[in-house]
Formats: sequence, structure tokens, C-alpha cells
Amino acid sequence: MSTQQELHIKQTVRGFLLSSINVPGLKDEENLFEMGLVNSLFAVQLMTFIEKTFSLEVETEDLDIDNFKSLNATTQFVMRKTGNQSL
Repeated sequence: MSTQQELHIKQTVRGFLLSSINVPGLKDEENLFEMGLVNSLFAVQLMTFIEKTFSLEVETEDLDIDNFKSLNATTQFVMRKTGNQSL
């Protein structure tokens, strides 16, 4: 079961994704890169959004596509970086 914090993060990231790419039915596990919806420039924009929105720093060792490939992956990345873990 998801925590309130996790739901908030997921909703915030989903809002950013949907304002940037037109995929209204985006599923939480869909791989944005494999679907051809985003590219490396968008990945940088997503990381910048995450850093500013959640007051965290994406470090060199965090630059792994697996951290940002889907809504769930990005949510879990933010949860780890902010010291929260999903239940």
C-alpha cells in the first residue's frame, strides 16, 4: 500500500509528465524512453524539475535511466533520495 508521501510524489511527477508529453492514459509502469515519448533532453528537464520540486540533488551516480524510465521508477527514486520508503 502506498503512503501519502508516495502518492503526493507520484501525482506531482504525473502532472509534470502530462504537461510535457501528451499521454493522458499514461500507466505508472510504462517505459517513457522505450515508448519513444521522451529523449535525453527531456530526462534533463525531468531531473531539474525533481531537484527543484523536492529539494534534492540528482548526483552523478543517480544518472541511471532506470531511475527515470517510468512514473513508478521516478517516484521510487524521489522516495529514496528524500529518505522515505514505500510500504
